[in-house]
Amino acid sequence: MKITLITVGKIKEKYLTAAVAEYEKRLSRYCRLEIVETPDEKTPDGAGEALEEQIRSKEGARILAHVKENAYVVALAIEGNMLSSVELAGFVERLGVRGESHIQFIIGGSLGLSAEVLKRADYRLSFSRMTFPHQLMRVILLEQIYRSYRIMSGEPYHK
Repeated sequence: MKITLITVGKIKEKYLTAAVAEYEKRLSRYCRLEIVETPDEKTPDGAGEALEEQIRSKEGARILAHVKENAYVVALAIEGNMLSSVELAGFVERLGVRGESHIQFIIGGSLGLSAEVLKRADYRLSFSRMTFPHQLMRVILLEQIYRSYRIMSGEPYHK
């Protein structure tokens, strides 16, 4: 299976870059992983809702340029469905059984995802009602994907 993360912005902190690299290495035995970074838009302090919507729309267009027509798209969104690690593993496994060979996970920028991206998504996944920095969310998502593959393989994982 191919897993693609489509993300807004680059990771600047070395400790997060190292964590991403570690999970890329770990996941290489389970799937083909690709990480696509799209540029983020600067949001001025005190930006109004109209400007924020314009920024989400620009970032969304960049995201959608990388979404493959035949991919199953999972958007990370606060209002999405919350799953346990075991449930996420089952979800990924069921997609594979159904014949989905490419899953694309989308992590938006600091303002979230545009309506267009959410509309294209086949599934909305939430990790919490809390907000996390999108760079850190990339590490959390990779860890959960790795954990999913360990669970699906019947291998031990930290509880």
